[in-house]
Amino acid sequence: MLDHLVYAGPDLAEAVARVTALTGVTPAPGGSHVGLGTANHLADLGAGMYLEVIGPDPAQPEPANPRPFGIDDLTEPALVAWAVRTTDLDATIAQARAHGFDPGDAREMSRETGDGELLRWRLTPPSAPGTLRPFLIDWGSTPHPTTRGLPSIPLLMVTGTHPDPESVREATDALGLEFLVRRTDKASLTAALSSREGRQVALS
Repeated sequence: MLDHLVYAGPDLAEAVARVTALTGVTPAPGGSHVGLGTANHLADLGAGMYLEVIGPDPAQPEPANPRPFGIDDLTEPALVAWAVRTTDLDATIAQARAHGFDPGDAREMSRETGDGELLRWRLTPPSAPGTLRPFLIDWGSTPHPTTRGLPSIPLLMVTGTHPDPESVREATDALGLEFLVRRTDKASLTAALSSREGRQVALS
């Protein structure tokens, strides 16, 4: 199932402000990814899913390696990735590979919350920007972010566009997922959300 959507930008405060202006809801501070040079804010999308707004962390020095999700190359905020939750990451990786999609090797990740709590999880590397292929995440024994009383921005639908929709479907089929991708000359993700006033708005 969909775990979360990633809305990334070159300036974290600006990315959060754009979500707030669009939806009327301000994502809550999540924490810092120590060593990666990033921090995030989060909002609950409903049904155990959430929105991650991520960007450079002003409190950290420049990281040794490029920030994830192509953040260093972005000129404005964009919906750049989506994560699929699994409770057995190694088995899901093996199953995907057996069906023709290699999501990459699992790795450990962590985030420090504002009150000093260290959260740990495992995931596969996010795909290169523009591929629209999901990455996998396994929270293990860590409580899911949606258990933390996040502000709510209900998700209505997620769709994608891509010059080669079949390359995206190879991944989603291997994972047993349904995902609508239309053929256009540019790769993009769009989330239809319900604003605070109940209007449908698009985050892309």
